[in-house]
Amino acid sequence: MQSKTKLYLTILLPVQILALQILAFFPEVVEQWYSNGVYRYISKAFRYALGWIPFSFGDISYAILIILLIRYIFTKILKRNIQWKTVLLDIGATLSIVYATFHLLWGINYYRLPLHQVLEINDQYTQEELIAVSEKLIKRANELHLQLEKDDSTSVQLPYDKDEVFKKTIPAYDQLDTIFPELKYEPRSIKVSLLTLPLTYMGFSGYLNPVTNEAQVNGLILNYKAPTTSCHEVAHQLGFAKENEANFIAALTTMNYDDPYFQYSGVTFALKFCLNDLYLRDDQKAICMIEEDLRPGIRKNYQEVNEFWLSYENPLEPFFKSTYDSYLKANNQPDGMETYSYVVALLVNYLKDREVGNSDLGSTF
Repeated sequence: MQSKTKLYLTILLPVQILALQILAFFPEVVEQWYSNGVYRYISKAFRYALGWIPFSFGDISYAILIILLIRYIFTKILKRNIQWKTVLLDIGATLSIVYATFHLLWGINYYRLPLHQVLEINDQYTQEELIAVSEKLIKRANELHLQLEKDDSTSVQLPYDKDEVFKKTIPAYDQLDTIFPELKYEPRSIKVSLLTLPLTYMGFSGYLNPVTNEAQVNGLILNYKAPTTSCHEVAHQLGFAKENEANFIAALTTMNYDDPYFQYSGVTFALKFCLNDLYLRDDQKAICMIEEDLRPGIRKNYQEVNEFWLSYENPLEPFFKSTYDSYLKANNQPDGMETYSYVVALLVNYLKDREVGNSDLGSTF
């Protein structure tokens, strides 16, 4: 009886994959019935159930599963008389359950409407528009840097620890309510990951546990990056699965919050995307804007982030990045990690007719 159940579950795996490929043709259905329907209740239920726990329940669950996997390998696979039929059915049934759980609890969000359609903005932009928005962001970044640090060559240091950043993330999303009511965020479930060191060596600032719906932030990242990372993971938590869309929402949330440190983190975050994209189009123009228009202290913030990640470089990091890139491509993100252009498209088309400042980002669609 047990083997029959495992066989049925294994057969169900390709059926699930086919069903999702068909569902991808109906993003309006996903948007209405899942992302803005059942998923809201799923997400909120998990945040109420696990958000109050001060540590990551999901990370502990991962550790237990890894121990069970190692035990299974030693007891079932690394033995002389291996029962391949049993092992293959075990693997097939497990993959089927994991695949179903992942998508039902969160992963179907990958197939929702593109964010530019939801916001009713364009997804194309010219180089002139890119330069104009980059100039706006540089102007605002310079203003915020001057406000926070009088010495133009000194980097801005956030006076908050990670938990204070997490607490401020809730009102940051509340202030976005006038722009995007769907992003109402409560209760909170943001935590420093127990896997912080492995995450750092893998090159990741954070992640969302798709099963427990806990937003995980790398505890070692510089506090300057914590606001955008926290808001990025919450965007995932609220159902925006795609990395580029979560980056845009993180930028919008932090830039719109009336805390100058959050604004500085968000503006410089958005600016870096724009300057990277401009560099690919016109490297001399990008270099000129960076060296002549941007305060040295802002460049130092960028440099400190680069030095942080360089200090943890290791031979396995490209493998982890390549694996994650393949994961993104398998989940309706054909460009994988190279998604700068769509992030920039959202930023440029949203900001081109607005001033970059707390009071000016709040116009509705």
